[in-house]
Amino acid sequence: MSTTKTYIKEWQLALQQEVNHLKKFGGSRYSVTNGKLLSNNVPYRYYFDTAITLRIPVGSLVKLQWGTMKSSGKMLSSEGRGLILEVEQHFGDLIPDAELLHDPWELLEQLIERLDEIKKSKQKRLRVKRLMNPSVEAKHPKEKIKSNLHELILRAKYNPATFVWGPPGTGKTFTLARTAANQYFKKNKVLILSHSNQAVDVLMNEMTHFIKRKERFKEGDVLRYGGNKGDSQSAYSEITTNQLIENQDPLLAQDRERLVEERKHLKQDLATSFSKRDSDQLLKLETKFSKILEKIRKKEVELVKDAFIVGTTLAKAASDSAVYETNYDIVILDEASMAYVPQAAFAASLGKRVIVCGDFMQLPPIASSWNPLVAEWLKEDIFHKAGVVDWLNKGKLHPQLFLLKEQRRMHPAISAFTNRYVYHSLVEDHESVDKSRNNITSLAPFKEQAAVLVDTSFTGMHCVSDKTTNSRFNFWHLLLSFQLIQEAYIGGATSIGYVTPYRAQANLMELLLEEIYEKERMEADIIAATVHRFQGSERDVMVFDTVDSAPQDRAGMLVTGKDSKRLINVAITRTRGKFIHVGDRNFIEKHIYKGKTLRQLVDHQIYNNQTITTKEIGSWIRNQQPKLRWMHARKVDVVLRDLRAAKSSIIICLPKGTQLSEEWNNQLVNRAKRIKLTVISPEKWSKCDNWLDESFPFPFVMIDKKVLWLGLLFEGIKGVAPPFVAARLNSAKACEYLLKQF
Repeated sequence: MSTTKTYIKEWQLALQQEVNHLKKFGGSRYSVTNGKLLSNNVPYRYYFDTAITLRIPVGSLVKLQWGTMKSSGKMLSSEGRGLILEVEQHFGDLIPDAELLHDPWELLEQLIERLDEIKKSKQKRLRVKRLMNPSVEAKHPKEKIKSNLHELILRAKYNPATFVWGPPGTGKTFTLARTAANQYFKKNKVLILSHSNQAVDVLMNEMTHFIKRKERFKEGDVLRYGGNKGDSQSAYSEITTNQLIENQDPLLAQDRERLVEERKHLKQDLATSFSKRDSDQLLKLETKFSKILEKIRKKEVELVKDAFIVGTTLAKAASDSAVYETNYDIVILDEASMAYVPQAAFAASLGKRVIVCGDFMQLPPIASSWNPLVAEWLKEDIFHKAGVVDWLNKGKLHPQLFLLKEQRRMHPAISAFTNRYVYHSLVEDHESVDKSRNNITSLAPFKEQAAVLVDTSFTGMHCVSDKTTNSRFNFWHLLLSFQLIQEAYIGGATSIGYVTPYRAQANLMELLLEEIYEKERMEADIIAATVHRFQGSERDVMVFDTVDSAPQDRAGMLVTGKDSKRLINVAITRTRGKFIHVGDRNFIEKHIYKGKTLRQLVDHQIYNNQTITTKEIGSWIRNQQPKLRWMHARKVDVVLRDLRAAKSSIIICLPKGTQLSEEWNNQLVNRAKRIKLTVISPEKWSKCDNWLDESFPFPFVMIDKKVLWLGLLFEGIKGVAPPFVAARLNSAKACEYLLKQF
């Protein structure tokens, strides 16, 4: 058994390896566009637009990459969808699109410093030891237990480290919130931590609601520290530092709001004018803003000191002395399965007792380095490293592990798979969950069915890897999934999620939703994301797109690797009432062996008659979206009409072995002179304006770079079986993305 000092030494080495890796290679990549040079002196200042709102703190170190050029830099302003940064290298006056690399490795360095402080404190080392080597003898009086909630309260009172296993929908937030409130009623000081702002907000919301219901809420006692102002999941406003400062010092709050508004308008001006005067003014504004923030900081320190319950992120706690220099009676660490082990140890060091809550059957922490110490300490969760999971593998629950075992989220037809194959049949459905989810299950598509596999076998060879990121995407799955979202939305669903293991596919769906589903998204909660981003969320209807299919010759590591069970579990358990799995049954049966979770899922869905094949596509597509039309692939008159209506360009992709019929040839050869014809094919074409000698696996036709045809039956096409279905998508963004692959 290692000593606490040995653990700390290894954790610091692992964290340093991760920092070194991030500094060298970068990690998070963001697309930035419309770059304009603002100052022609070293360091060079550039303004960029961003597709999404980036929250990168001012002063953060970043890297800018454009083609083969790369330079280190610093963030000068980042608010909304525009940013200013300074870089060491000159990239020219205009940068159409580039990549920004940023990883908050500074936070890991701060955690290394906190571990140094733990080393020097005997009391903190003892707290860490109790976490890493939990006692095999539970000290709480079992005979006094009155309920599930009461058991956790007793465990937290008598045991220094309590592990709570909370599978999805088992009331983790409800239980933790009331446990925290119980401590507050006893006037104990509580620290609530999680790796994400959203998780902190959800728990703080629930707890505040409960305390108010008991009529024991007092302003200033409960504090949500940090977080992103304006987030949809943000906590009760009266517990935020913003609101409390506004109440206590309204003039200071007004100064901040005025500067925020001024900054916003300057950013809007910059997006159109790019004047040096505006950029200089913005940077002066950032200086004023930092002075206001210093005053606010002093107020915040007082608020943290006076509060009985403080809720914040692990990163904020490790970087902010107001949090880590305070001693707490109890620390509650939520979503602990996604936290680094050193973060969990740091959390435990801050309080006399600790409750560590999470689900070790969901996704583990994410780290980038391949170093063995990183793999050991930053890519596995505290439940595994403290030996708690070892007991489960022997068929027992560790004495310090408290299992929440009744799920109320998923319809039983959905949970039947995870309860058996993931949770060792230890989790059961609450008696109410069947009836409570029937209102969702009864909706289209697939009325009265809660779990469905939409089988895409033999619909073509559409799965390819993104040229830049190597992440897989599948246009056919994308369009089918979009149609499923459309059917669910028209059918009355207002909470819909699209989840996939692959970032490229998630980004593509987000592009599509932004471009052609803006109105619908204002009326319903519709989100597309990777499985990693979805952890902690839930939706009425979930579309799970596994992407993998021909022409790939193996399934991706995301669905077959050591963490694939956890990833698939997260994807399924986000669902309340209707789970739709878009997957290629033939590919999965051919390339994934029976012991793997994705194969087990497909086998389970087949055994339970939950499969919808392509032959049934006409029975469930009922509401065609104006910009996405489905039809029989042999009806070529519609696509030929599109070709005749082309204004500037036609791009046609012919995979190896395919050729055009005489009707197609005549149409293309006799096109108007103004229309530029590009052919992508490994076989030379003489009658085109531009020939790209490339072999691409699936055929498509693109007209004026905004209309995309998929599923067309060119002669010699492979991997397609009846019924033959074609899709017509009107999306400039989808066309632009596809063209970037050549």
